[in-house]
Amino acid sequence: MRILLCSCLITVALGLSPVVALGDAQSHRKAAENLLLVMEVDKSLPKIAEQVMENQMQQNPQLAPQREVLQQFLTKYLNWDSVKEDTITAYTREFTEPELKKLTEFYKTPVGKKASEKMPQLAFLAGQLGLKKAQANQAELRQMLEDQKNNPGGGG
Repeated sequence: MRILLCSCLITVALGLSPVVALGDAQSHRKAAENLLLVMEVDKSLPKIAEQVMENQMQQNPQLAPQREVLQQFLTKYLNWDSVKEDTITAYTREFTEPELKKLTEFYKTPVGKKASEKMPQLAFLAGQLGLKKAQANQAELRQMLEDQKNNPGGGG
């Protein structure tokens, strides 16, 4: 009788484990979504799209006649509905559910709100600064590539 009871309990436990795992996955995803909403990612995407477009216009003035088409394209693909599920998945891969909840608590604070507001701009600026630094020193890169081509297997 004891073996039968244990067998039944094991069967029930194994049978329910996908439901429990699904519940955990759903709450993990919900925690990620809550964080993203507290960080106002949904509201910042249009600003990011505008920054991308402005940057493209500055770097490629010849695109000015296609500005409206580029704006439509970015609006279509760089919006919360379009990126929501993939973004949630990325956050659930990188953070545990408890970490997501702690981050949500932080981003509800005044400093967290400021960080959420400023970080996208700062990340964009850092990328621009890195790009400018690389462009300013591209002659050195060309020389390094030329040196390697002329001396394969040597140096390093």
